[in-house]
Amino acid sequence: MTSDGTVWFVGAGPGAADLLTLRAARVIAEADIVIWAASLVHADVLHHARPGAEIVDSSQLPIEGVLPLYQRAAEQGLTVARIHSGDPALWGAVQEQLDVCRALGLAVEIVPGVSSFTAVAAIVGRELTVPEVAQSVILTRLEGGKTPMPPGERVRDFARHGTTMALFLSAARSGQVQAELLAGGYPEDTPAVVAYQATWPDELVVRCTVGTLEATVKQHKLWKHTLFLVGPALAAEGTRSHLYHPGHFHTFRRAEPAARAELRRQASARTGGTATPGHTQ
Repeated sequence: MTSDGTVWFVGAGPGAADLLTLRAARVIAEADIVIWAASLVHADVLHHARPGAEIVDSSQLPIEGVLPLYQRAAEQGLTVARIHSGDPALWGAVQEQLDVCRALGLAVEIVPGVSSFTAVAAIVGRELTVPEVAQSVILTRLEGGKTPMPPGERVRDFARHGTTMALFLSAARSGQVQAELLAGGYPEDTPAVVAYQATWPDELVVRCTVGTLEATVKQHKLWKHTLFLVGPALAAEGTRSHLYHPGHFHTFRRAEPAARAELRRQASARTGGTATPGHTQ
């Protein structure tokens, strides 16, 4: 079964309407039906909708409540913009909707959005992957909530890597989050950021440490719409990537010989003479 209808799953970003991508704004403007969740998406994104578009608040609807809209889109060849907070790829409950839409013969497209973890990094002015400090970012949530976690995906296990971690959907159990981070090996003085409603008008972003995370959350009475960033990269300074080093070369730039020799010397000193700097950062 095929249909002329289309459903776009649109990432609305962290909140601010001007953080939508150009594609997201265009899709919303062209949609016949715009579905959004008032509990998660800022109302300003609706300014992109055209006059006469049908606007549906899905915050109180299960997927069964949205299904008739998809069915109508399939029958009448309509375009639907289904707006999701952040990026639809992260905790967006998108896969089950994709399955429904495809079963109805609808064309489906996904528009990525700015995730709240990158928005918070921008707000505090930090890079999350600092050379020689952290080169990985773990995106996760605390286990034991409404959605079961697969075996092996525990905060304390991820914490053992000691790299940057972004914790979503976990503020209501901040004490358990702190305990798991400490149990996994983060020192108490590891830098942390608590961010509520990032980029919304009532945004609150507070710096703390892993050891004071619970107290910070409770002091500000936070329990939802809150993201945690944790890791040494949040305070690291003085390191330099190879990418813009004069000793680094790539397709568009040659290395300066003296600087290249210095990079080799530094790499050899770190690894006992076995490493050679290449095309990586």
